[in-house]
Amino acid sequence: MNEETVTTPAPPHRIDPAGGCPHALNARLRAAGPVAQVVLPGEVPGALVLGHEALREFLAHPDVAKDARHFAALQEGRIPADWPLRAFANAQGMHTSDDADHRRLRSLVSTAFTARRVEQLRPRIEELAATLLDDLDAAAAASPDGAADLRRHFALPLPMSVICELLGVDHEHRGRLHELSHKVIIATDTTPAEAMAAVLELVQLMGAIAAARRADPGDDLTSALIAAREAEGDRLSEAELIGTMRLMLVAGHETTLNLITNAVRALCAHRDQLELVRSGKATWSDVVDETLRWDGPVSWFPFRYPTRDITVGGAVIARGTPVLAGYTAAGRDPEAYGDDADRFDVTRPGAARNLSFGHGAHYCLGAPLARMEATIALERLFARFPDLDLAHPEAELPYQPSYIGNSVEVLPVRLRP
Repeated sequence: MNEETVTTPAPPHRIDPAGGCPHALNARLRAAGPVAQVVLPGEVPGALVLGHEALREFLAHPDVAKDARHFAALQEGRIPADWPLRAFANAQGMHTSDDADHRRLRSLVSTAFTARRVEQLRPRIEELAATLLDDLDAAAAASPDGAADLRRHFALPLPMSVICELLGVDHEHRGRLHELSHKVIIATDTTPAEAMAAVLELVQLMGAIAAARRADPGDDLTSALIAAREAEGDRLSEAELIGTMRLMLVAGHETTLNLITNAVRALCAHRDQLELVRSGKATWSDVVDETLRWDGPVSWFPFRYPTRDITVGGAVIARGTPVLAGYTAAGRDPEAYGDDADRFDVTRPGAARNLSFGHGAHYCLGAPLARMEATIALERLFARFPDLDLAHPEAELPYQPSYIGNSVEVLPVRLRP
């Protein structure tokens, strides 16, 4: 009698809080299947969806929720109070709500992100870009080695200024808001105490901003949300107001910051692709789409929870499991993008199918704004500084200590030869 071959399941991947460049790890995990079992920091079992089609199916699955009421271990009291990822489970807003609650909250902010409203922002974004390029030039001129950090002087302040103006956030708060949001959402190597302290300070600061707009309303999204809350209190609780503001702030600048940074890195490392744009064989929108696919701004994002045992990509994910969406892994899936999926190609057909802004009911409301900001930023940057290049070899640039965000911490560039 022939003996049956017994396949031993691969052990769960233990997520390193220090993060780093995700692509080699993504390829290794994806080779074993489109869904991987993982152990989250704090010894919490979870899952990671890596394949493009599996992720697309999962993000729109009718039996997958965003509300942490469906997080089994949390509801059963098996998650410690100081778990560093509690901020993702405890937040209140449209990004952690489902069905009618999600539609209610999304409707309150959706009018600010229609195609017409976003297009109206174009002159202001172009004005900001021009001013910030002056600042970048001045920083490089003042530097002993002629280099300046493009993230600090351009890629960060552009989307941060736009989203803060939309929300009615005074300039004095912007630097601290970025520091706190980065620590709460992006940096995954912080201690539980540091993470909790940052969450508390961020909530308090957003509350102070809301109080300022309540006392002195303006033509901004925060004032509009407050007006809706006061006119129809059942439409928006105070916690949901603060949660929505926090979501808009973080999603409105962190992802675009990384997108611009990653696109510049890619173009500097692939001058032939930059030349395709300059020669009219590709557009800046093509560059944005390919960057979103090839080196997206968000790597593994928490959390979604199956409301029953489901099968995705041939793998069973148990009810109540906290699941990460593996956006950078899906972007380089050879089954979706071919055997050359690891190659940066701005003429690639189908790059716009990338899932970096999500899919389904929770597709990012701010995607059109982020695309516009990145397109304007790249076009204006390389028009003014056509010889811009990295000041240090790309391999030497320090990666963000994160498995959520995906980019480098600094991007020193020289604007001229």
